[in-house]
This record gives sequence, C-alpha cells and structure tokens, in this order.
Amino acid sequence: MNRNLAVDLVRVTETAALGAAKHLGRGDKNAADQAGVDGMRKMFDTLDIEGIVVIGEGELDEAPMLYIGEVVGSCGQSSVKVDIAVDPVEGTNAVAKGLPNAIAVVAVAPRGCLLNAPDMYMNKIAVGPKAAGKIHIDAPVIENLKATAESLNKSIEDLTVTILDRPRHEEIIRQCREAGARIKLFNDGDVAAALATCFDHTGVDILLGIGGAPEGVIAAAALKCMGGEFQGKLIPYEDAEIARCIKMGVDVNKVLYMNDLVKGDEAYFAATGISDGELLKGVVYAGNGRVKTHSVVMRSETGTIRFIEAIHKLNKKPKYAY
Repeated sequence: MNRNLAVDLVRVTETAALGAAKHLGRGDKNAADQAGVDGMRKMFDTLDIEGIVVIGEGELDEAPMLYIGEVVGSCGQSSVKVDIAVDPVEGTNAVAKGLPNAIAVVAVAPRGCLLNAPDMYMNKIAVGPKAAGKIHIDAPVIENLKATAESLNKSIEDLTVTILDRPRHEEIIRQCREAGARIKLFNDGDVAAALATCFDHTGVDILLGIGGAPEGVIAAAALKCMGGEFQGKLIPYEDAEIARCIKMGVDVNKVLYMNDLVKGDEAYFAATGISDGELLKGVVYAGNGRVKTHSVVMRSETGTIRFIEAIHKLNKKPKYAY
C-alpha cells in the first residue's frame, strides 16, 4: 500500500472528530455518532482506494452508512484494494457527557487481512512491546501480571492494570488487587485503553477484560504497528451469536492472536482526539473559524508513529465544516 495513505487516513479521522466534537457535552450520543459517521464517510470517497468496510456501524439494515460490506473510496482502476475497520466515535457516551478519551479511529489493511469480527463480546489482553510474547489470554491473571512485571523490570506492586469499569470484571479486579497491582478503571473506549499500554507516559502496563470484538480488531491493528501484543477470545452469550460465528467461519473457542486479527505485515491505524485523553488532545475551537485537532497515525511495515497537530480553517475546507 502507498505510504501516503497514512496521512489520508488522518484526514478521515479528523473529519469524524470535528463532526462529533460539535456535540460534546450536549447529552445526545446518537447525534454525536451520526456526525462522526457522516464526516468519515464523505472523506473516505476522496481517497484513492477501493475499500470494503469489514467492521463498521452494523449491517446494511442497521446503518445507512459505513455498514459492513459497504464499498468506499474513489474506486478507480488503479485504486488499492483494502479492508477497513472503523469506529467514527469510540466513546459516544463520553462525548455526550463531555468526558475524556473519546476518539475517532480507523484501521486499514490489504484486502482479506482484517478479521470480520462479529458484533459480540471478546475477552482481551493487551501489552506493549516489552511484554510482547510473554503473556497469554488463557493464563491465570497472576501469571500474566508476573510476566508483564518481569518484562518491564517492575514489581507487581508497581504495575498498572487498566480494566473497563463493569460488574463483569469484579473477579479480575479482585485478583489484581490481591496480587498487589495498581488498577486504573475506565468507563468507555477500550481501543484507547489498549493503545495506552504502548506509551510510557500513560503509566498503563496491561489491559485485561471483556469488551467489544470489533474494537478488538481495531486495537490489534494499532498494537501491530507499535510492536505490542493483543490476544482475544470471543464470548458468545446466545445461541444466535454462536450461529453467526459459524456462518462467518470464526471459531468461538479459538484464541485469536495478532495474525488472526490482522494478517500480514502491512496495516495502518489512525486516530483523532474528540475529547481530551491521555494519548490525544480533543478538538479545540480557537475562534474565527479555526479548529485544532490532535491525531496519531501508524504504519506496521515501518513501525513509524506520527503525532499530528493541525489547525483547520473551516471556511476553506467545506468537507470539514459542520
């Protein structure tokens, strides 16, 4: 894939973030999500790609845009064929309530390389590059904590575990506390939480717990770019979910490693902050039609990670204007 695609993807997440940020704190998560979807969708068609959405806003009958199977991009004769995974607003509740860590994200890989994950729950574990290859999702919590701490040259008492704040995680939280680890709970956005394991300044060492399977694929693409590790295991709660997995050819009992979620060595990940977070600053309205955004973009083939701060003059960018 053309390396210039990385910067193009930032334009896609910037547009989604600019749309969603208009609704920050206004109490309407659906409006925020729709604005993100609208912005992301119209910017995709400016890209020289033939992309198929493998992870999106749902099926055709559930979502008018960015639905699974939708074709996006200019779709010219020379356009590169890719899989696309999107979450135009990761953290819709955070946007609606004016809370931190809402981001717009997209992952791209060559056609056939992103797992078309069913919309269900997934048990997850994620660590940064130093602990990659040392953990396993089927291992006891204490063993994963020990392995991560050893890899980071820390004691377990100095380890920080990030976990989605849900009742289903009471047992994991209990085991982490019993082991003496520090815990950092978060309310929404497990893609951002997984990314945090790869950046020292966040203080986060390992992610544990259950979240959405589609977000797991997006997180895996980002961690592949950064040399971290992500493992997942689908958790069907209903017979219909098992049937859906069988139909899609996904083994519900299989541990999903990085190369199951994102095949090959080439993948891109881009994200733009909507509200302020540990990794990215949120959209800032500077007056006179100027808006500031803060984004990150990564490429797995080279391992390059770029942070991009941009100032947009909306009167000169009609695709960005809302």
